[in-house]
Amino acid sequence: MRHQNSARLAWFSGAVKNRFAVFVGVLALAALTISAAAAADTLATLRGNAINQEASAPAMAKEINTDLRTVRNYPEQPPTITHQTRGYAINLQANKCLSCHSRRAVERSQAPMVSVTHFMDRDGQVLSSVTPRRYFCDQCHVPQLDAKPLVANDFIDADALIMAKGN
Repeated sequence: MRHQNSARLAWFSGAVKNRFAVFVGVLALAALTISAAAAADTLATLRGNAINQEASAPAMAKEINTDLRTVRNYPEQPPTITHQTRGYAINLQANKCLSCHSRRAVERSQAPMVSVTHFMDRDGQVLSSVTPRRYFCDQCHVPQLDAKPLVANDFIDADALIMAKGN
């Protein structure tokens, strides 16, 4: 019995030693990484200043307010909002978007109607009003800002990609 207990203890202590050695190795690697980053002259960030300095907030970019529809970049992309939405109430009691984009309001407002997909519940049943899971418009639809990109973008539109493959 004593032999079994001592064998178990030896195995357990060996496993603990192995795990402890791995832990120490990870800590050493982290320390090396941190010291290498600290030794570097500059770090690649979007902050524009040292990490220990408080940066002043950049000026807010203006919303694009052209009321012109923009081209979608891929199928099923939610359309972007082409007008200002500041002050729009979208909560459980009211949805300002539907005052122009609902079925009843589009004739008067000449705004595009909410997609039929917004009237379907999760089981595919068509409802007479916008389904609650599609009620909060700003979850998917976003206004566009007149701002320069923070990082380079080499995105290619789906149609341009298809045309390039065809040639």
